[in-house]
Amino acid sequence: MKVISLNVNGIKQAAERGFFDWMLRQNPDVVCLQDIQADERSLNDSVFFPPEYNAYFFDSLNDPEEAGVAIYSKSMPKAIMTGMGFSECDFEGRFIQADFDKVSIGSFLTPHGSNHEEALQEHKYRFMEGFKNHLIKTRRKRREFIFCGTTNVARSPIDVSSWFVNQRNSGFLPEERKWINEIFNDHEYIDAFRQVNKQDKQYTWWPDYERAWKLDEGGRLDYQIATPGLKHVIQGGSVYKGQRFSDHAPLIMEYDLD
Repeated sequence: MKVISLNVNGIKQAAERGFFDWMLRQNPDVVCLQDIQADERSLNDSVFFPPEYNAYFFDSLNDPEEAGVAIYSKSMPKAIMTGMGFSECDFEGRFIQADFDKVSIGSFLTPHGSNHEEALQEHKYRFMEGFKNHLIKTRRKRREFIFCGTTNVARSPIDVSSWFVNQRNSGFLPEERKWINEIFNDHEYIDAFRQVNKQDKQYTWWPDYERAWKLDEGGRLDYQIATPGLKHVIQGGSVYKGQRFSDHAPLIMEYDLD
């Protein structure tokens, strides 16, 4: 099973940059998109609904042009779930899940946070806590899960450029790194990409200026978080940098789940 996840930073902009043509060439089983920044009703071009895929969206109720997530799947899911039961997620379109025979796959989007606006950083922390609680409850269920999306947190020094300086910035603060490592260490989830790829500079996001991209100064802010039972079926993982569809890059993972 090939699973691709990407923060598109606007699905319409990504489409204009050729994302859907690229997606079809990749022939994935499931695609999880984040930050679509669009009301589903405004997606009135057939490019957003490839006939080979079933498309599902969860828009922000607060502002359809902010946040939002989506899942595209070749197979018809057994069920679709939206939200996680707390306002920072459910009113802002930050989680959608598709249940298949062997696995459930979710697309999630963590708020950006801010170095300068305390309210925005507190909003991020509330989402992070709610998401972690959801992951803890998920471990009690008798099936496997893959949560694909943007944490807006780089896990360790290998996952961010200029790591020493960035310890003072939202996205690499000590509290944020503690949170994400609790997910993988205390609650035993699997960082699917790092299970098969140990190389440094495997960034999925770069600041919005050309110099950062050219110098490869960014951070690994996008993850596929798998339940422990999937540890030994992760076959491959890569970050695609051949084309730019947004300020993030597609994360491509292969699982032996066919």
